[in-house]
Amino acid sequence: MQTRESNPFVTVVCAVNALAHHVLNKDLRDIVSDFRGFYRQLTSDGQLRWIGPEKGVVHLATAAVLNALWDLWAKQEGKPLWKLLVDMVSRFCDITIVSVNEMGSRITCLLIFSKYIHDCRLLSETTEVLIRPRGAFQCVMVGVFLSPQLCEEALKDGWTRFKVKVGADLQDDVRRCRLIRDVIGPEKTLMMDANQRWDVPEAVEWVSQLAEFKPLWIEEPTSPDDILGHAAISKALAPLGIGVATGEQCHNRVIFKQLLQANALQFLQIDSCRLGSINENLSVLLMAKKFGIPVCPHAGGVGLCELVQHLIIFDYISVSASLENRMCEYVSHLHEHFKYPVMIRQASYMPPKDAGYSTEMKEESVKKHQYPDGEVWKKLHAAQEN
Repeated sequence: MQTRESNPFVTVVCAVNALAHHVLNKDLRDIVSDFRGFYRQLTSDGQLRWIGPEKGVVHLATAAVLNALWDLWAKQEGKPLWKLLVDMVSRFCDITIVSVNEMGSRITCLLIFSKYIHDCRLLSETTEVLIRPRGAFQCVMVGVFLSPQLCEEALKDGWTRFKVKVGADLQDDVRRCRLIRDVIGPEKTLMMDANQRWDVPEAVEWVSQLAEFKPLWIEEPTSPDDILGHAAISKALAPLGIGVATGEQCHNRVIFKQLLQANALQFLQIDSCRLGSINENLSVLLMAKKFGIPVCPHAGGVGLCELVQHLIIFDYISVSASLENRMCEYVSHLHEHFKYPVMIRQASYMPPKDAGYSTEMKEESVKKHQYPDGEVWKKLHAAQEN
């Protein structure tokens, strides 16, 4: 439980306020006409860069500011964010990929954006399965009672992919993985998530003992900063048919570039709030396309599902044009706080139709959860004092 003094989100709010002068009294048209330049302006702030650069609290704040601007831009254009991305011509996000001799050193968004794969109006109206999300139900989470009934209900609702937390206790992992596999059957997909619990040798040994349950991947097996460690794990697990997934804690595009160059991951997990918003996520999507690595966005926190649905839909339409080994995480809680919550049909994300980035929260929810004077925080602080 967080106290007034230890709430980590206060530091992010402070960082956002420190960046505010870059956007206050500015014209949105001026910002988006040179969005690449504006991104560099935010991330090159002399004082704030000293406590970064492009990582940690400062980069979370950068993402918050940019996410708000993308939401505003999409609303002004009257389009959902994914449609804005599909329709636009790149003006800002060329990137450098080191050691990609066969394609040259520069890749621009325009090269990808100009090759539309599907008609977007048709896509936005379809009710067919679009993106298969991976299930993140209570029945596969560490510390929650595993009910076979919950797994069976999920199967009836059309879920085909399930993720289980591992790494706390090997024997308990074996028990829970066997329970889930027995319920979902051999044909459904199972993933495992260690949340950075192991060092490299321990990761290889532990996951090898879980190989009998045929996981598609092991997620975050070690420190997110250990590029060569992930590469070693990937190489060791490849003969077992188990891939490595990571990315939700990656600081920036440079870490992703190194992971890709080192063949350190088989599934790439972008995060809409960890990286520098759409601007940086676009560069990662393009790099993943170049290296042939499927993108499976991380979601689960407050509003993450609402955000990343736009990224995975855009990736499908304009970058990868493939659903193979691609999925988008989904959890069923906290959507009630948003004006435009995600819509799931047959265990699949449906394309948002409302203008914006789907991030706007209900006024009542914001008021109740405002720190530190909102009703929810007052109750928590009162309980602590008692």
